[in-house]
Amino acid sequence: MAFVIVLLSSTAWSKSQILSTKPPCTTIDITGCFPAIIIGGPVSPQCCQNLKVQQPCYCSFINNPALKPYITSPQGRAALAYCGIPFPTC
Repeated sequence: MAFVIVLLSSTAWSKSQILSTKPPCTTIDITGCFPAIIIGGPVSPQCCQNLKVQQPCYCSFINNPALKPYITSPQGRAALAYCGIPFPTC
């Protein structure tokens, strides 16, 4: 019985550690998104994957004048919508 409790406790701990891990919010990775975000081209699956990983950083990106256009431009908003990512409310 004690083994099960320890095992469950360690599983819960590792899940919370994974959930609390977020990417660094100092640079934006638009790999696979360049045509979509810059010129309004098609959105690739790789783009959606990168945008989803960086979702916790969107408010930081919006507050950075150099990165803001990648999220707030009409093309950036369209890419988020295409990938099923809600526009951030900061």
